[in-house]
Amino acid sequence: MKIRTKALSYEKVMALPRGERFKPQKPNIFLSSVIRLAAIPDLLATKFTYTTERMEETQGKPCLILMNHSSFIDLKIASKIFYPKPYGIVCTSDGFVGKKWLMSMIGCIPTRKFVSDFMLIEDIKYMLEEKKTSVLMYPEASYSFDGTATALPRKMGVLLKKLGVPVVTVITKGAFARDPLYNMLQKRKVRVSAHVKCLLTPQEIKEKSTKELDELLDREFSFDNFAWQKSSGVEVDEPFRADGLHRILYKCCECGSEGNTEGKGVHLYCGNCGKKWELTPLGELEAVDGKTRFSHIPDWYAWERDCVREELENGTYRLEADVIIRMMVDYKAVYSVGTGKLIHTVEGFRLTGCDGKLDYTQSPLAGYGLYADYFWYELGDVICIGDNDVLYYCFPQDNTPVAKTRMAAEELYKLTKQKRKKK
Repeated sequence: MKIRTKALSYEKVMALPRGERFKPQKPNIFLSSVIRLAAIPDLLATKFTYTTERMEETQGKPCLILMNHSSFIDLKIASKIFYPKPYGIVCTSDGFVGKKWLMSMIGCIPTRKFVSDFMLIEDIKYMLEEKKTSVLMYPEASYSFDGTATALPRKMGVLLKKLGVPVVTVITKGAFARDPLYNMLQKRKVRVSAHVKCLLTPQEIKEKSTKELDELLDREFSFDNFAWQKSSGVEVDEPFRADGLHRILYKCCECGSEGNTEGKGVHLYCGNCGKKWELTPLGELEAVDGKTRFSHIPDWYAWERDCVREELENGTYRLEADVIIRMMVDYKAVYSVGTGKLIHTVEGFRLTGCDGKLDYTQSPLAGYGLYADYFWYELGDVICIGDNDVLYYCFPQDNTPVAKTRMAAEELYKLTKQKRKKK
């Protein structure tokens, strides 16, 4: 999938009128049918099946549907499960670029990832109450990098109480193993399934505190796709299964160097110390020579997170990268405005560039997470920062690991919040 881009000067982009907020629409049944038909080949290829639980509690009622976010097949899965019942979809605003009319017609509701969007709640309520239409939402907001759950926004319980509708969860198995984001959009031969259940009725929401609701959601969205793959005996034997693995395992666990690992074929290498691992068909890492420190990929990723947190705590963390800058201010295009420098420290982000005209800063508390992605719309790995006025898409021009930046933003948010509470 690609996105419409246009070269324009920074000054001209800043002078453009902003994309106006609009009311979401009930999905057009014809377009919903087209999407359902388009989903069939992938669903057949994965031999998709699903099970249900307590869904009789949702009959005839619009619901809030919460689904884990694993790969591009997620929307196709939803079309299989819920069609022909209408449902809106909360999606990232850049999905509307160049196709606002189409996205609106299929019921999509735009929002900006990890940017405070108070109007989103009103849009969801409008769909549920005025349009009598369910709403599908990915509460994790971003695809999982390492196959485990990403942090959910706090106070989801407050949202559930405010909406007062049944809450349905869709948790998939196999979707990540089939098409993990790091693997260069190469699909593997893996069966995919899902479990669909009514997690909460309106009465159950009333009876629980917001804290209890948050804890329940945390438990529901707690999973480990690599552990599932091993325990279920799901073999991924494609010869490209380790391609791009360095995107998440960017720090060598043997020598500690960063940016020297490379995932290619079925192996992960470190160009600094020469260590080499094989990614087995069951999704485990085995050292070709010597001992294996981390056979479970999420354990390696968690170790990298610990290292990032330590850097933040001792004040040594710093990202400084030359970047290509693109901006989004409306739904017409993503505008290429030039080059600059992105810096990330314990003080937050600072983006400068466009011949000195651009100087944007963002505090550590701007969001609990970071919109970072691999091969974003086939343009490259990206780090996105910004606010409700402008989004800046920064494409590093070296081997900057965007996974580290995302973890750093998440951990810095938590550390900053902890410091505030102690004052």
